[in-house]
Amino acid sequence: MLRHIAALIFIFVCTTIAWMILGSTIMLRTHSSDDLLKGHVASTWGTTQEQVPPAATFVWNETVAVRTKEDGKTIVRNHDVEHTNSLQLDSTRLQVGLNLNHRQKGLLWYSTYAVDFDGDYSFHNNVAVPGTVTLRLPFPAQRAVYDGLTMVFNGQRVATSIDETAATSKLALVPGQTANLHVAYRSHGMGSWRYKLADGIAQVHDFSLVMRTNFKDIDFADDTLSPTAKKEIPGGWELNWRYSDMVSGLQIGMEMPEKLQPGPLAGEISYFAPVSLFFFFFLMFIITTLRGIDLHPMNYFFLAAAFFAFHLLLAYLVDHISIHAAMAISSVVSIFLVVSYLRLVAGIRFAALEAGTAQLIYLVVFSYAFFWKGFTGLSITVISVITLFIVMQATGRIRWSDKFARRPELPQKSA
Repeated sequence: MLRHIAALIFIFVCTTIAWMILGSTIMLRTHSSDDLLKGHVASTWGTTQEQVPPAATFVWNETVAVRTKEDGKTIVRNHDVEHTNSLQLDSTRLQVGLNLNHRQKGLLWYSTYAVDFDGDYSFHNNVAVPGTVTLRLPFPAQRAVYDGLTMVFNGQRVATSIDETAATSKLALVPGQTANLHVAYRSHGMGSWRYKLADGIAQVHDFSLVMRTNFKDIDFADDTLSPTAKKEIPGGWELNWRYSDMVSGLQIGMEMPEKLQPGPLAGEISYFAPVSLFFFFFLMFIITTLRGIDLHPMNYFFLAAAFFAFHLLLAYLVDHISIHAAMAISSVVSIFLVVSYLRLVAGIRFAALEAGTAQLIYLVVFSYAFFWKGFTGLSITVISVITLFIVMQATGRIRWSDKFARRPELPQKSA
């Protein structure tokens, strides 16, 4: 019996080493491909976007009389002096639509989205002379496409010049005239979308931002403001940020929800596989001891190989099909290997009922526990405690000293 247990421990240790190698391989494939594939996704879909308010700079010329002395005479000449003043942002009205559309590359899903931005800004002109105002709208990201870019000043669409970082318009402004700017565009990004009120501490007046999402799982980063109001809409949320007069160094933003990542998930399941095999071996050892079924260590070796086949197949299916389909196929293949093998060793009843059920619980259910965010450890703990209770009740009357007693050697027959 002790040699039998030692052989099982050896098989368990060897299989554990194989799982550690497989898990490390999956993680290496995931991280090495992430650096490459993320750049490909960004080049076609865009990067993280951070929109900032437009800036309005008012420029006017003033004629100044300058007195100079030439040959003892005082001469007065008029000079044009250019003055510059930044117009204060009086009010902000923003409408933002975020439409999430995950894209898979290799072993990872990327949180890509489409954004519809629509904004109305009002600037206060406190200069009592005519001049020219320059309106500059910074782009939220350089590597992005901006479809339908529109800049409307006081109800009239204005000519716009584009450079690598911003869209700029120049137009005349009369004294006392309010500068109202309407901007709109459609774009794509990845990961998160933010609205940056200003660099450092910002003071905003009469500010309103309404954001609509097509996803329910909303998440705000640590350095962003929570909405002042929200309501659920079909398929998502409507979020409101409304401030009459606020001073803050925080931003407004939305982190896009992530899907279950096939690569990291398959790696975690592989690293946890020895726990599944331990419970399966433990239960098989108890059942065979109670029922007097003789399973040789070689039988356990093939059972361990069938368990390993589940994770090996899963590791190379997840980058071709969905993680759920990969789990289903891998589970069916592994259970088929175990049941079809044990029916030859110990009969179909033991193979299908005891072994098949144990594998379904300790391999498949344990693996699916990683899909339940926040409840993985609790689920496995509950199953483990229930297993311990059942085994303790079933073996309470066994005399283990007799089971582990060394069997007397049978006398050899003389020739």
